[in-house]
Amino acid sequence: MSMPEYHMFAAAPAPVAPFSHACEADGWVFITGQLPIDPGNEAAPLPEGIEAQTHKTFDNLLVVLSGLGLGLENVVSARAFLTDFHGDYERFNAVYASYFPEGKRPARTCIGTTGLARHALVEIDFIARRP
Repeated sequence: MSMPEYHMFAAAPAPVAPFSHACEADGWVFITGQLPIDPGNEAAPLPEGIEAQTHKTFDNLLVVLSGLGLGLENVVSARAFLTDFHGDYERFNAVYASYFPEGKRPARTCIGTTGLARHALVEIDFIARRP
């Protein structure tokens, strides 16, 4: 097994805790959960509503993937965390599905949680694989 590589990207939001944006070993890439934070103005309020927050979270995940030279087609697994699981699940799924073509969607777990950093409604992390 190769030694892990740790990645930070200036274009992604600064971490809200002590972690790297991504870590990889042997072609596997573990992308830290992203929140709907505006990396250009991290003090800005989070977008309103689950749809806007999900789109912003994907924007941030795409920044990290791009920095790694990867795209959504490299994602093999996703985990999503929702603070209002029953209220937001269907609307979250509609936005989430728009990012992956039918028949080529990664494995996924979606969990209801009592709270996320910055009082976000959603957080998503990825596992990707280099070709």
